[in-house]
Amino acid sequence: MHRQQRLTDTKQFSAVRREGKSRSDSLLVLIARPNGLETTRFGFSVGKRVGKAVVRNKIKRSLREIARHSPVEDGWDLVVIARKGSCSADFATLTRSLAALLKRARVLETSSKQASLPERAV
Repeated sequence: MHRQQRLTDTKQFSAVRREGKSRSDSLLVLIARPNGLETTRFGFSVGKRVGKAVVRNKIKRSLREIARHSPVEDGWDLVVIARKGSCSADFATLTRSLAALLKRARVLETSSKQASLPERAV
């Protein structure tokens, strides 16, 4: 994921959390906020309660890959927060979870709302 497609600053994360609307399920929380730019930016947060550093990094890598292949409209800031149950979820389960949250947040591209996200085993 290119630097332009990432939320990198604490101020950016705070703005999304303060002004965005959230959707959640048992594995993930998605907070979405329009950004007025021509690109969509993602931020990922996996707290220490989810697991040790190796587990947290694996979850972040998986979420980044899923987000990279997601057909999201331009102009959004999205923060994905992993919940404790995500440490035991496989790639396909995380994919389904994030796809459902993106659909509920109505940030998917209109022409490809029926397109499926990649399913692969990690």
